[in-house]
Amino acid sequence: MRTFIAVDFPASFAESIEDVGSNFDLPDIKLVRPELVHITMKFLGEVDESGVSRICTALSQVSFPPFEAELGGVGVFPKSDRIKVIWLGAKGNFDALQREVDKVLSGFGFASSNDFTAHATIARVKRIDSKKERQLKEKVSSLADITLGSFTVNSLKVKKSTLTAKGPIYETVCEILLK
Repeated sequence: MRTFIAVDFPASFAESIEDVGSNFDLPDIKLVRPELVHITMKFLGEVDESGVSRICTALSQVSFPPFEAELGGVGVFPKSDRIKVIWLGAKGNFDALQREVDKVLSGFGFASSNDFTAHATIARVKRIDSKKERQLKEKVSSLADITLGSFTVNSLKVKKSTLTAKGPIYETVCEILLK
């Protein structure tokens, strides 16, 4: 099954995420449904069920305290080429948590996430002409300092991702409480 490790946002953020996303509701831009927006701590790819079970067991060894985080600031990937992803930034102890996840999963053969940037994808850009891209960059720049609020990060979730024509379906396989 296609899997990843995520930090979810409280349901109360969905409306604010939708409001920010509405700025990008344009042709050739596919918005992520607000209730699906999350921070991917590590993408694992295809993992069989027994492997996922072992990963959940290993992640239960994560030793990391809950922490306060803030969601806000719109940005794009890549920064120097055609925009492919529009995201909301996340401030908090995500880098250290991600290193702990990498450490706990080191025996599974997954690559380390050396280029990790805490973010939540809100839209994917298919193709856009240079004039519209300039306008898009201006809109992103105008939202660079937006703040959606703070929340407590108190768990990690291993999620199964099923890709469909109508968009992905995410199911939580296991939840690991931070301690």
